[in-house]
Amino acid sequence: MSCTGLHRILGGALLAAGLTLLPGARAATLKATLLTPADDPRLERTRVERAYLGHPGGPAADGVQLAIEDSRFELDAVGAGVSLAGTPVASIDAARAAAVAAEKGGAAVLVTDLPTDWTLAVVDAVKLPVLNVGDAADRLRQQDCRPRLFHLIPSERMRSDALAQTLVARKWSRVLVLAGPSPQDALRAATAQASIKRYGLQAVATKPFKLSDDPRERELANPLLLTAGAQYDAVWVVDSDGEFARSLPYRTVLPRPVVGDAGLVAVAWHAQFERFGAPQVSRRFAKAAKRPMTAHDWSAWMAGKALAAAAAAAPKGPAAAWDQALPKVALDGSKGTSLGFRPWDGQLRQTLLLTDGQGVISQAPVEGVLHPVNVLDSLGADAPEKACKHPR
Repeated sequence: MSCTGLHRILGGALLAAGLTLLPGARAATLKATLLTPADDPRLERTRVERAYLGHPGGPAADGVQLAIEDSRFELDAVGAGVSLAGTPVASIDAARAAAVAAEKGGAAVLVTDLPTDWTLAVVDAVKLPVLNVGDAADRLRQQDCRPRLFHLIPSERMRSDALAQTLVARKWSRVLVLAGPSPQDALRAATAQASIKRYGLQAVATKPFKLSDDPRERELANPLLLTAGAQYDAVWVVDSDGEFARSLPYRTVLPRPVVGDAGLVAVAWHAQFERFGAPQVSRRFAKAAKRPMTAHDWSAWMAGKALAAAAAAAPKGPAAAWDQALPKVALDGSKGTSLGFRPWDGQLRQTLLLTDGQGVISQAPVEGVLHPVNVLDSLGADAPEKACKHPR
C-alpha cells in the first residue's frame, strides 16, 4: 500500500473516532477531576423525587460531561481535548487526599461539588485551579475566597439580589421574612436582609418557623399564625431544607405572593427557559441524563464549557497555560449574553431566572437596573463591597 493510501486510511479512522488530523499539531488533553460527596444526602431518592426548586436533581458529572461533548468539534479543530475523571469522597480528609492524588496524577483542573469546608480544604491542598459547581456560600466569594477558586453556581447573594430586584420592579415593597432554624438558614436570612436593604425594600417583620413533632412548638409551623399580625406585599421564606417552604404558597393570611425558597424562586436555570437556544440545551441534557436539567446541572455544564474553552485557548498546554486561560474565558451560557469570571471574587457573572417551577416568569437583572460598569454586577457583591483579599 502506498504512503498516500495509508495516510488516507489513518485520517479516515481518526475522523471516525471524532479526532482531527492536523499537520504538525500534537493533541493535548486537559485532565480534570470531579470531586463529589460519597452517598450525597442531597441526592437521596426521596429528596430528588420532591424536586425542590434550587436543589440538585442528580450528579454533577452529567452536566460537565455534556459540555465536553458539546465542545468536541471546537476541541478537535485545534487538536485539543478534555478528559474528566470522577472521585467520590466521604470526608474532608478524603477530599484533601483525593485532590493531592489528582494533582500528582496529572490533573490540571479540579471541579468540586462539595460542602464549604471541604472545598476550602481542597483548594488549600493543591496548586490547581478549582471550579466550584455546587456551593453557593457567600463566604467562598468573600472572606474565605482563594485566588485559584472559581464559582459557576450563583452565590446566595446573587439569588437574593435577583429576588429583591423583582420585588422592587413589581412594587411589592413591604416584605415579611420567615426564616428556618438551621445555621444555614440564619446565614441565608442575613443575606436576604442585605438584599432587602440594598434595594430599598422594607422588612416589616422577621419570624422564625420550625417543623417539629413537639406539640408545644406547633404554632412555629402554622402558616396562618406566622403570617398574621402584619401588613405585607410579599412573604420571603428562607428554608434550606425546602419542606416547610413548599407548603407555604396559598396558605398565608393575606393573599400575597411567596418568594425565596418557594413560590417565586431565583435560580441559575430552569428546563422550561425558552430563549437564546436554551430549549436545545435542556433537550440535549434530558436525552443524555434521562431527567430535566436543573440549576446545579447548568452550573456543572458551564464548568465543562470553561474547561473546553481553556483547552481550546491553549491547545498544546501546558497546565500553566490552561491556568492562565481560565480567568479570561468568555462563555455562552444560552442566556443571551457573554459570561465571564469576576476578577475580584472568581464568581461567574450571569443572569438569573425567576421561576414558579412551571415556567420562567422573568429574568434578573430586571429591566431598568443600572450599573456603572456591567449590569450583571448588580447581582451579588460588587467590586466596592469585596471582602476578598487575595489578588488574582
